[in-house]
Amino acid sequence: MNLRDILSLSFDALVERKTRTTLVVLMLILGSSLVVVLDGLTAGQTAFLTQQFNTLAPNVLFVTPGQISFSNNAPSTSSIVINNAIVEKIMYLPYVQDVIPEYSGSVKINSYSNTQQVSITSMDPTKLAVEVPNVEYVDGSTIDPNDMESALVGDTVANPPGSTTPFVTVGQSIRVTFTYSGPTGKQLTESKSFLVTSIMKPSGNILIDKAVIINLDAGKRLLHKFVSYDLLVVSAISPDYVDSVQQEITDQFGTTIGVTSPKAIMSVIETSLSGNASFTQMVGIISLLVASLGIMTTLYSSVTQRIREIGIMKALGAQNNDILLLFLAEAGLIGLMGATLGLAIGTGVGFMMTSLISSPDPSPSISGFAPSFTPLNLTKVWLLSVTLAIAAGILPAWKASKLPPIVALGRD
Repeated sequence: MNLRDILSLSFDALVERKTRTTLVVLMLILGSSLVVVLDGLTAGQTAFLTQQFNTLAPNVLFVTPGQISFSNNAPSTSSIVINNAIVEKIMYLPYVQDVIPEYSGSVKINSYSNTQQVSITSMDPTKLAVEVPNVEYVDGSTIDPNDMESALVGDTVANPPGSTTPFVTVGQSIRVTFTYSGPTGKQLTESKSFLVTSIMKPSGNILIDKAVIINLDAGKRLLHKFVSYDLLVVSAISPDYVDSVQQEITDQFGTTIGVTSPKAIMSVIETSLSGNASFTQMVGIISLLVASLGIMTTLYSSVTQRIREIGIMKALGAQNNDILLLFLAEAGLIGLMGATLGLAIGTGVGFMMTSLISSPDPSPSISGFAPSFTPLNLTKVWLLSVTLAIAAGILPAWKASKLPPIVALGRD
């Protein structure tokens, strides 16, 4: 038999047993689509996080109070107070260009009858570009670092996702309320009105786009930050000196202070995501192996039911290789159908899942991450699915090819 005859007979056999064929193809579809979805979501998440950290300047470091470990059941407390003295010491370290102290908190803002719960950052607003180099502002925006009554508003705050009207506009007044615990543990509030003097365009950094930024002194009073800064943004003179500056700070303050950089954070995240990707891929591969067992079982059952048919084919001149190729072709067709449909369904499910949890606003700063499906990864999944399907058919095909024609014809 030639290849065309073998493929034709294989296809006819699958059609004749369409219920069983459909079930085994569905198993392969589920396995391959699961691998596609997991790969796509993992790649998309990695790309999204990389995009977020790429919006930060490559020459900055973040300094926070360090923590001491538990000892004699003593509670963990900050081991250093980051005040102006610490700022000055870091400022005079080699290769340091600037040090930007910040306060931070969570506040409720009121604009007419609308409210939002957002994060607030208190800093010198003119130095925001040191941390986020691509920051831009809408027309009419002005920045006065000494104005304790002004506020810079992120794009997501000013234009909430799904809303047809802006939450605030330049020149509008907002009321900011901060809730904190008093000395006795009672919940207290501090409120202050600010004039929106600037609105940021989408930067791609969700932490900035979802924030309100105010003057350092205004934040100190509003957030009741009378002891230490929450964060220092340290700018090195060049990205090449980030590691040197980090080492200098560590040598100066030891473990009493925490120092990290976007590069270091991204390295940790990539390592973690790589481990998660390997785990999810193994889950997907296991599902494909289960589907392969289903194919093997189905073809074994098919061989048992078609023993007389095999005997007739051999009596008419079919060789062992013809029978072997016939059953391998059936496995291959199952693999082709399952793998192809699995790729199509997997990519669709991946986009559907992220669309359900993402904002309808297309702005890159708030739309969340989208799955990433590369031709190379899709090809790998497709080849793996087809290969496993064919491999699952080898043993049943070999059994069918070795069946003696006299024995086969003698079976009822």
